[in-house]
Amino acid sequence: MADLNPCILSHISIGTNQFEKAAAFYDQVLATLDCTRIMSHPGAIAYGKLYPEFWLQIPADGKPASIGNGYHVAFQADSREAVDRFYAAALAAGAQDDGPPGPRPDYGAPYYGCFVRDLDGHKIEATYWDMALGDTLANEPHQH
Repeated sequence: MADLNPCILSHISIGTNQFEKAAAFYDQVLATLDCTRIMSHPGAIAYGKLYPEFWLQIPADGKPASIGNGYHVAFQADSREAVDRFYAAALAAGAQDDGPPGPRPDYGAPYYGCFVRDLDGHKIEATYWDMALGDTLANEPHQH
């Protein structure tokens, strides 16, 4: 199965201090990208299309969850319209805007994406790479 998966990451986990609200948020928002709950355990839910790639969980050490400075989670969308739906659903579910949908030429000609902050303040993104617009990436280093 690993040979069929084109991803370089197995999964990523984020912590939450409001598990039920955060689960409802991600159920609504990730559905716009055809992602569903793949697995669940008490205090943890895994989302994905085929594999458990994104975990939402209560921190295992029992301490409050906190956001990390300088990181974010980007979800792959299948179209610009899916990015737009993700953004609208996230805002409707209580996210804060951190960059509306649109091209970001400094990330590369094919890039189209949006950024929001989830209920715990985690920076999340939906992105679509429109290869019809070119296959080059921006040469300049950037930070999301």
